[in-house]
Amino acid sequence: MNKSRRYREAAEKAPKQPLSVKDAVEVLKGFSATKFDQSVDVVMHLGIDPRQSDQLIRGALSLPNGIGKTKKVIAFCEDTEAEDAKAAGAVDAGADELVEKVSGGWLDFDVAIASPKLMSKVGKLGRVLGPQGKMPSPKNGTVTPDVVTAVKEFSAGKVEFRNDSGGNVHAVVGKLSFSDKKLVENIKYFIDQIDKMKPESVKGTYIKKVCISSTMSPGVEIELKGEEK
Repeated sequence: MNKSRRYREAAEKAPKQPLSVKDAVEVLKGFSATKFDQSVDVVMHLGIDPRQSDQLIRGALSLPNGIGKTKKVIAFCEDTEAEDAKAAGAVDAGADELVEKVSGGWLDFDVAIASPKLMSKVGKLGRVLGPQGKMPSPKNGTVTPDVVTAVKEFSAGKVEFRNDSGGNVHAVVGKLSFSDKKLVENIKYFIDQIDKMKPESVKGTYIKKVCISSTMSPGVEIELKGEEK
């Protein structure tokens, strides 16, 4: 894949050695500007075996300063809860009618929340939602009895994450327009939360490498110091 001239120039300026989170953010902001507000991503390469079910890293969390955008959320819930879910930010909510709507191919949303009571019906949508990565799951907080709170959190940009087949976990941690302080806080918070999720069965180095990048920039490696565990 051909990289743009902007990307190639940024890659030439990118430091070859790992930096503190603060310095890495400064470097990221020093790359050529674009006409849009780029997202900032963090990628963590972990010393896990993705083939082992007890070493999978998956979840969702709310970052201290949000991620600078909202998400379209739907809620599979009892019809009596539907209005409260919509008031909390859901673009649609309900039971049978919503299940039928999604089953018919409507996928104009980012996150699906479900009450445990509705999972017997929502489970039938696995072939539709599974490939989209939108199937509700207790592991990332999208199956919960407190549907209204979940809708509020995910609408506000709660971050979902799961490791890929290479043992990498990545997530959006903000916008390039955020202050350095807010980006540093978000990045450190995310790294710390993943660190706390270290599976007991993992031997050796857990956090092997961490990089941050913006939508149009190369990655900048973070210095782990004593954090790799």
